[in-house]
Amino acid sequence: MHMIPKVRSVLFALVILVVSAGSLAQIGVSVTFGPPALPVYEQPLCPGEGYIWTPGYWAYDYDIGDYYWVPGTWVLAPEVGFLWTPGYWGWGGEAFIFHEGYWGPVVGFYGGIVYGFGYFGRGYEGGRWEHGQFYYNRSVNNVNITNIHNVYNTTVVNNTTTINRVSYNGGNGGVNARPTPEEEAAAHQRHIPPAAAQTQHVRAARGNPELRASANHGKPPVAATQKPGAFSGREVVPAKQAGAPYNPPANRAATEARANTRAPRPDNNVPRPGGTAHARDLSPHSTATPPNTGNPKRDQKYQQQQEKLIARQNQEHQKLQQQQEKEHQRMQQQKAPEARTQQLEQRHQQQTQQLEQRHTQQQEKLQTRQQPPPPRPPKK
Repeated sequence: MHMIPKVRSVLFALVILVVSAGSLAQIGVSVTFGPPALPVYEQPLCPGEGYIWTPGYWAYDYDIGDYYWVPGTWVLAPEVGFLWTPGYWGWGGEAFIFHEGYWGPVVGFYGGIVYGFGYFGRGYEGGRWEHGQFYYNRSVNNVNITNIHNVYNTTVVNNTTTINRVSYNGGNGGVNARPTPEEEAAAHQRHIPPAAAQTQHVRAARGNPELRASANHGKPPVAATQKPGAFSGREVVPAKQAGAPYNPPANRAATEARANTRAPRPDNNVPRPGGTAHARDLSPHSTATPPNTGNPKRDQKYQQQQEKLIARQNQEHQKLQQQQEKEHQRMQQQKAPEARTQQLEQRHQQQTQQLEQRHTQQQEKLQTRQQPPPPRPPKK
């Protein structure tokens, strides 16, 4: 009985390590009671061009058995053309499972949760990329047009009379939404995990006792910040009110939270974006759209290099999957204790994340190397 807190501490440390290392992981956390409603708050002023709004959400600290609020904040997009798909809680049949958010060229499924400020359950209405610059929709974003000129106004029609503050998908009282084929496809496109600033932002929120649901009863004193980790100053926005009356579980000590377990697939068929606990969870790499730089020889050479790299990476997927499955079988034959099985799961997740991170770096390096040379300056 005395080993459980230590195991959970080790698991949480691993989760933070994996996320901060730039992995493509979904944090496999499951909780037997749902998060509070989303609080009501205003959006702080956008700090500058290139910042994209990432809405606040309830995360879970299983060391203390409580949800805590991660304030909404403006984050610099890690790549031109990338948008943020928020994370969300979804009912998995036995527990609520958290699906980690990610950056990608298309906004994927985020549970149909109405986070506001452009995130109204489907896609993102807060802005768009054009010619390498991000344009902000002023109808849903707080933007100073004196400093930011890339703006437009498109009214977002809300068909409901009241905004739904429910913060989870499925289960009792949850949002009833399923992913579209386009959203399912977005989950399998190339995307990257939360930026380092976002990871540090979550860590700071977890360490702030005032952000725990048991302390603020669903109305956090820091609901949103202008920049990640900035939890004090004039730019901090407190919640106006809780999204709904706060109802903690009757017996919090009896609830269960698990981290880095293979989260069961939700009964509403919600996909698991970036879920890479094992090599068998990885999707095969596929050839991207053929390049068209105007130089046929360069394009053909790049296509050949790309196909060769993808073939090698898929072989590495298969090799790691076979290795991990053998180790699983060996553990089952030996009837290993739970502690050893957990250590094996941790090692497998680290291996899988490191492999995908290396593959992403290899693909980016190839793309950079194949960029056409800059035009020569005219002769004088």
